[in-house]
Amino acid sequence: MAIKIFMLLVFFAIMIGIGFYCRKHSMDVNGFVLGGRSVGPWLTAFAYGTSYFSAVIFVGYAGQFGWKYGIASTWVGIGNALIGSLLAWVILGRRTRIMTQHLNSATMPQFFEARFGSPALKVAASVVTFIFLIPYTASLYNGLSRLFGMAFKIDYSVCVIVMAVLTGIYVIAGGYMATAINDFVQGIIMLFGICAVVGAVLKSQGGFLAALDGMGRVVDESVSTTPGVFASFFGPDPVNLLGVVLLTSLGTWGLPQMVQKFYAIKSEKSISAGTIISTFFAFVVAGGCYFLGGFGRLFSDKIDIAANGFDSVVPTMLSGLPDILIAVVVILVLSASMSTLSSLVLTSSSTLTLDLLKGHLIKEMDEKKQVFIMRVLIVVFVAISVVIAIIQYRSNVTFIAQLMGVSWGALAGAFLAPFLYGLYWKGASRASVWCSFIFSTVVMLANMMARSSFPAMLQSPINAGAFCMIAGLVIVPVVSVFTPKPDKKVVDDAFACYDEKVLVPQSSALGEHEK
Repeated sequence: MAIKIFMLLVFFAIMIGIGFYCRKHSMDVNGFVLGGRSVGPWLTAFAYGTSYFSAVIFVGYAGQFGWKYGIASTWVGIGNALIGSLLAWVILGRRTRIMTQHLNSATMPQFFEARFGSPALKVAASVVTFIFLIPYTASLYNGLSRLFGMAFKIDYSVCVIVMAVLTGIYVIAGGYMATAINDFVQGIIMLFGICAVVGAVLKSQGGFLAALDGMGRVVDESVSTTPGVFASFFGPDPVNLLGVVLLTSLGTWGLPQMVQKFYAIKSEKSISAGTIISTFFAFVVAGGCYFLGGFGRLFSDKIDIAANGFDSVVPTMLSGLPDILIAVVVILVLSASMSTLSSLVLTSSSTLTLDLLKGHLIKEMDEKKQVFIMRVLIVVFVAISVVIAIIQYRSNVTFIAQLMGVSWGALAGAFLAPFLYGLYWKGASRASVWCSFIFSTVVMLANMMARSSFPAMLQSPINAGAFCMIAGLVIVPVVSVFTPKPDKKVVDDAFACYDEKVLVPQSSALGEHEK
């Protein structure tokens, strides 16, 4: 216990110290929200990865999908690395950085306003962001309850409040730069932690080959009668597994807190390096989490899914580890949760301040006042998320839990297609963006409130979210063909940034020389 408490105190001290060290970078809006657009590749890549993978992944998704799909759940982690990280950086990173700086947009709603020439789109996007980020923020605490109960035997509410307060302190003090540096530290912990945990769990089952053999002997006729299906390449249900891969991988392309990382990156060289670093991070962390969860059924004699749910799978797998490793796990999950929480509350506060309050409810708002309001709103958002998390835990309010599951699909479904087409295609119309916003939010809310009325394939919020993202990629071009063309001046101004001439070294581009 002394070791666990000491490691936690050191961890918290470092987080707070970094927050106050970065205070000098958070004096204006650009510094507080984007770190002055001067963040290097390592910090940006780790900020992206740690915002991506939270306790929801490590405890909730890894346990749930590992139990459902066995070893094949590792495909989710591989998809997160290749689609959610590698392709996201290659396709979105550079263009996002160039166009958002050209349009002087610090948030995704600001991008929609400037790119499509519509203040109403900015307001709508900020409302959608606000509504669906809050429950997503509250979900980050879910994975902590069992782990802290197992390690410290203290009340869940205390864990939630301590984590929220400490995260709020360093975000309020240092803004984006403090978040990015802390994400780097937390990311290092996650990399080493997940490797140590996977190794220890497999060792407890006799090693990798013995554990794999054990999974091959698992039979659950309620899922599949095929022998060895939980140790097979694609598992018992490859179609629904594909839906999980799509939502958790492609979904990052449309999440405001993820895309905003590209706004802040420093240079072209940083994007190339960040792509490699981020992909490696995702392979290790996401791949490790889902790979670990894939062996969950080896502990089925200790797990009662009907009584305790899928969130009990991973904590049960870890309960037999040595105290020092349990301390590492607790700090690992804290790191994953705090990094994502800091990103979400910073995104929520900046969106509400810059996109809803400024110029609408508060006409005059100088830089100092904007930063002050964002800091106040961070306190508000953290408090709301804590209240929601505690209410859900104590009262088992299923409505809130459903809303958390829907939030990722609604945000990604609404924003992915308009943002992607906005970066690449001049023909995307304002009406098509509205259709994408409305379609995804309506479908996901309907899925939450009347799930049984949906086709069997789409009753799962995960499949419904993946469907909304893919549908958006079709809706935007089709609606754009049949609706008024976008304002040529607005479009040409937005895309002018790609035509600016820049000088680069010969190693980056071949020059044309006369013979």
